[in-house]
Amino acid sequence: MDEARVELLFWAGCPSHPRALADLRSALAETGGDPDAVVVREITSEEQAAAEGFVGSPTIRVDGADVVPPAPDEPPGLICRLFRRRDGRASPVPDPDDLRDALRRAVPARSAP
Repeated sequence: MDEARVELLFWAGCPSHPRALADLRSALAETGGDPDAVVVREITSEEQAAAEGFVGSPTIRVDGADVVPPAPDEPPGLICRLFRRRDGRASPVPDPDDLRDALRRAVPARSAP
């Protein structure tokens, strides 16, 4: 089975990336992926943020698609992201269910029981 490319992009100015990485690795394990295959990249400048389309930390992408797509007019930059969990709470990391759903969409065979 082909593995999806899973990336975590972060800016060191936001403290939430270790938790996001732990949640992502857990979601990968739960969906049959390799938790150690996550590509972790630090974004260090506004220029790099613009080139990457990085709208804040953490950004998690599966095969190039943000697991929580930002608004189309969201500007790139070195900022902290705020996510909305499925129960409505604000969170500095994506909802784990959003991570699992994105991984299952990338490789549907992983979601088989």
